[in-house]
Amino acid sequence: MPAIKSLGLCGVDSYEVLVECDLANALPAFAIVGLPDAAVKESKERVIASLKECGCDMFNKRITVNLAPAATKKAGAVYDLPILLSVLLESGRLNESILDYAFAGELSLSAELRPIPGILPMAIGAKALGLKGFFVPADNAEEAAIVDGIDIFPVSNVMDILSHFAAVAKEQDKYDSYFPGGSPMFISPMRKSFSEYLSDNCDEIGMDFSDVVGAETAKRAAEIAAAGGHNMMLIGAPGAGKSMLAKLTPTILPNMSFEEAISTTKIYSVASLLTKENPFIASRPFRSPHHTISSVGLSGGGSYPRPGEISLAHNGVLFLDEFPEFSSQSIEVMRSPIEDCTVTVSRASGSVTYPCAFTLICAMNPCKCGYFGHPTRKCTCSDMERSRYLKRISGPILDRIDIQVEVKPCKYDDLRQHSGGESSAVIKKRVDAARLVQQARLDTHKLSCNARLTPSLIRKYCKLTQNADLLLKSAFEKLSLSARAHDRILKVARTIADLAGSEQIDMPHIAEAIQYRCLDRKYF
Repeated sequence: MPAIKSLGLCGVDSYEVLVECDLANALPAFAIVGLPDAAVKESKERVIASLKECGCDMFNKRITVNLAPAATKKAGAVYDLPILLSVLLESGRLNESILDYAFAGELSLSAELRPIPGILPMAIGAKALGLKGFFVPADNAEEAAIVDGIDIFPVSNVMDILSHFAAVAKEQDKYDSYFPGGSPMFISPMRKSFSEYLSDNCDEIGMDFSDVVGAETAKRAAEIAAAGGHNMMLIGAPGAGKSMLAKLTPTILPNMSFEEAISTTKIYSVASLLTKENPFIASRPFRSPHHTISSVGLSGGGSYPRPGEISLAHNGVLFLDEFPEFSSQSIEVMRSPIEDCTVTVSRASGSVTYPCAFTLICAMNPCKCGYFGHPTRKCTCSDMERSRYLKRISGPILDRIDIQVEVKPCKYDDLRQHSGGESSAVIKKRVDAARLVQQARLDTHKLSCNARLTPSLIRKYCKLTQNADLLLKSAFEKLSLSARAHDRILKVARTIADLAGSEQIDMPHIAEAIQYRCLDRKYF
């Protein structure tokens, strides 16, 4: 039996769904089988109304629709359009030329198509199946049109599809296909290039690194974090500029590659966060959830697992302001994702794995009142209150943060005499140069930055001079560092050496990297 081709979603990937239809001369009924959820079961009402709008009367038939593979749960309104087309195909109103294409879309009661989530991974899946084209709702077309190698046809109404395939049949001298009036017309496929979506992130947020007064150590740390993809913690008094530095970090990150943009956009597509005005994620995301967020909101979840904030920050920055105010469960849920760059969400409906290769930036005060160690203001917290506040951040999480830096308050004279430091564009050039060195080194390992180095690659690429080795050994023993902290110091030192254009890691590079691991001894 011929079947209309559609696609389903599993995480950020798609799989083929075949929609079969059987029409029988029996008591009128409409049944959908193949593990449909409530939204799929309700498709029959939308399909019946749309068939009526198309001038097709099927009310005296028993209609049975099968969604294969039958053992896989089908969810959402994505199958409305292929179900309707399968009925028309089985009734002889469409010919089999339609079988070379895939279809997806939600129907209105007037046979118009509404946008659906997950069109980008579906388009990639349709291309992998070797199909000629993919018919999608017009509002989703720009999102799917970025996929090269398959025609994307924007559809506003079911009549557009009927007209298109009537025109195909006419061209093939088989014009006996169903078309309820007018002249058949082809739908033109849509094309989009990656360059059309590129933009300057500096312009988007309206700020630049030259706006930051003082905080030279913190700015240097942000440059290193951007160059190597390292996690960073900023500690300082209220108003010292921690949040501003974090929000400016995306302005010095390297531009996204096409593969990174596709990977990130797939997540946003599945999460229904793309719009007709913003159909593609071409600049690195910056996610800043409030500290009241739950662990599920951070890691992902729901009845049908959806991506959380750590996945929405994929290939970008996840900024957690007021870090100790997050619940301990929310903080600890990030342990494995930080290491593995993936998060697996398991629910009764199944398990889904989402990518989450993000750069974590945390900002926090040194105590509850925020003024412990302040040069002019007195801290009002007791030792016990300060200890209780800082203990909200566990040792294992601190161990996973490569760079810890103190942001000191700015002086009045600096504020009044500030003439502008280095711009984001100048810093970004150094970051880009360091990333190019890393990509050339790690390309064969399919890694993009030093933060992703595995232990074996650390031994291979983080070669120390004799003096640097002695310094690291001394710091390891005096600071009682863990093996993880040792490896993270080497990764940061490797990035510092790359920024300096040095192949070997020398003593100054190790010394600076160790400096960024000392605050946990001061505060924690």
